[in-house]
Amino acid sequence: MGTRGLIFSSALLLLLAQPLLVFSATPPFACDPANPSTQNFGFCQTTLPIDKRVSDLISRLTLEEKIQQLDDQAPEIPRLGVPKYNWWSEALHGLSNGGHGMHFIGRTIPAATSFPQVILTAASFNPDLWYRIGQAIAVEARALYNAGQADGLTLWSPNVNIYRDPRWGRGQETPGEDPTTASKYAVAFVRGLQGDSPTGERSGQLMASACCKHLTAYDLDDWNGNVRYTFDAQVTAQDMEDTFQPPFRSCVEQGRATCVMCSYNRVNGVPTCADYNLLTKQAKNLWGLDGYISSDCGSVDMIYGSSHYAKTPEEAVGYALKAGVDINCGKFMHLHAGSAIQKGNICESDIDRALFNAFSLRMKLGLFNGNPQQLPSGNIPPCQVCSTKHKNLALQAAQDGIVLLKNTGNTLPLARYKVTSLGVIGPNANFPPSLMGNYNGPPCEVITPLAALQSSIKNTRFEAGCNIVACNVTRIPEAVQLASSVDYVIMFMGLDQDQEREGLDRTDLVLPGMQQALISNVAEAAKKPIILVLLSGGPLDITFAENDPRIGAILWAGYPGEAGGSAISSIIFGEHNPGGKLPVTWYPQDFTKVPMSDMRMRANPPRGYPGRTYRFYTGNPVYQFGYGLSYSYYSYEFEAGAATSIYLNNSLSPQAQRNDPNTLSYDIASLGFNTCGELKISATVGVKNHGPMAGRHPALLFSRWPSTEHGRPVKQLVGFQSVHLEAGESTKVEFSLSACEHLSRVMDDGRRVLDKGSHFLIVGDREHEISIIA
Repeated sequence: MGTRGLIFSSALLLLLAQPLLVFSATPPFACDPANPSTQNFGFCQTTLPIDKRVSDLISRLTLEEKIQQLDDQAPEIPRLGVPKYNWWSEALHGLSNGGHGMHFIGRTIPAATSFPQVILTAASFNPDLWYRIGQAIAVEARALYNAGQADGLTLWSPNVNIYRDPRWGRGQETPGEDPTTASKYAVAFVRGLQGDSPTGERSGQLMASACCKHLTAYDLDDWNGNVRYTFDAQVTAQDMEDTFQPPFRSCVEQGRATCVMCSYNRVNGVPTCADYNLLTKQAKNLWGLDGYISSDCGSVDMIYGSSHYAKTPEEAVGYALKAGVDINCGKFMHLHAGSAIQKGNICESDIDRALFNAFSLRMKLGLFNGNPQQLPSGNIPPCQVCSTKHKNLALQAAQDGIVLLKNTGNTLPLARYKVTSLGVIGPNANFPPSLMGNYNGPPCEVITPLAALQSSIKNTRFEAGCNIVACNVTRIPEAVQLASSVDYVIMFMGLDQDQEREGLDRTDLVLPGMQQALISNVAEAAKKPIILVLLSGGPLDITFAENDPRIGAILWAGYPGEAGGSAISSIIFGEHNPGGKLPVTWYPQDFTKVPMSDMRMRANPPRGYPGRTYRFYTGNPVYQFGYGLSYSYYSYEFEAGAATSIYLNNSLSPQAQRNDPNTLSYDIASLGFNTCGELKISATVGVKNHGPMAGRHPALLFSRWPSTEHGRPVKQLVGFQSVHLEAGESTKVEFSLSACEHLSRVMDDGRRVLDKGSHFLIVGDREHEISIIA
């Protein structure tokens, strides 16, 4: 069975060893019309506004009942007919058995569709796909709820933290390093998950509740003695405004997410879950969060226990509630809120405010409107979980995200009829958990790469080559023998959750253990240039493979989910044309000299600091953000008639940059909403697929300045659209841009400004100049 099999089996046994929970065949709900007493409760009157109903419910609770409702496992209130509610469920890339809200073992619905891990889905740069995945997850959540297998519809997803450092173990959960991409992902996924239209219209009750996490500047788990529970992220106002906050702001303002989760770490000395300015002033008041704020699990406890920011547990409760936390993940509030009142750290009104937000959300989910099975979404049956539609969507997501990194001499695609024998080598070829990433649930079905290839080529032989992905024990002679005896060789290498995950950051960017030696030996022995497929969330320094002519093609497949094997096979044999683009920079191993704890985004060359992400990195990447090949060649042209100038009123006075009188800028806040609303332009780009294959292709539009002085990015992504083109087909892609949003930059004090003078739009190898003129 091997060590990996033992680990997987042990995990399964642990799950099976859990006590069998008994669920009713109907979902839990309040205000049962069959219960005569509910007619007298104002909170059950659906004709009343929700705020009146919630106030009525809170007025009926004792102080002890209120305190019990502050934690994520909220108990039932029998005398009022209010069932228990579990706030914590996970749904990053499909329903997960993490948390307390979803239950699979021994139930009618034993599994859920497992989509690719988010970092791979992000590589499609396709908001419509992101929306449909969120929509599918919500349908499956409602189906579980209707079947009595869920006691919560609050899904603590998506993770929209910026993938700032390539070593971060949780980068796989995110949409990548770019604030624009993460923002658009947040909006699309949240709208799909909550049941809104793709453009944000909402009608009726929420399908489910989305939660954007982890606010904010959280991107380090455990590195060189720094752990997330006590790490104090020192972040400039400039980096906060143009890097870390945009995805959360978009999530709330445009996506209308009904939850934000505060993180473990401190930011500039203050634990985020104790930061009134962050949670209440910004998320609730400035952005307009209409929902609740949850703590990450145990983070309120850690305000006292790990970080010692609070001197007592009661003080920690006070900091969190007064900052704006509404639901605590854990038991800390229940244990200490009562004594916090006695000691004067909080008032009962602080609890009432938190419960108002929490119960309002439960009512918006329709959980206080009588039997949910007789309400919208109540007729979604178990057969809509793992449906053919959802499984096909999981396949499409994997296919559209996979990135072709190298394809020397058109090594790919392979023609099936020419492949008389195939050698499959590598520890990631035939181990289902390697496809899943973290926060996964039990998948509908899993097709490994080996199984998919065996179904295509009858004479397929397999050798793992390594004992595990860590590859501390190899079978190089056996792998070499196989490679030398077959027509073609495909290797499946990379990482797994033993290399990168929550709580585990990497220290290296190279392949683990003896993987490189195995690859090089196999490549030397093979009859033809080999194909290398990498499974990983984080980027890898594979310079050796990029430069090795014996390695003909390289695919990055992320953690591609339950249909990953089929998706990889379809690309290898040319049934699908790869179109994914990297959502994160792939750095060289030398980048590991940069302290992961240094939060600065911008480079400081005199001090040897290279900067981070494609916007500010001054080194030579292995692969750039947005890089990805195709079996087809695509060209771009800016259409004639595109705007070349944007005129500002002469009455508006630009300000000179400090120490540089030649750089003039307009303060965005001073320009105001109306003026910014007039500074809109449209850029139309012609995209042509020159063949030879049809394919889906993301067109990425960047902007840049004439120089990178004054902390300007090298370039920044301002928009993207995914188009499907037949071979030889052309289309026009229109980008609607706002000068204040898309051509502005952030000053070191956090103010956003619009520079007078030249700006450049970039798509592919084409540029278009636009001038800001007074």
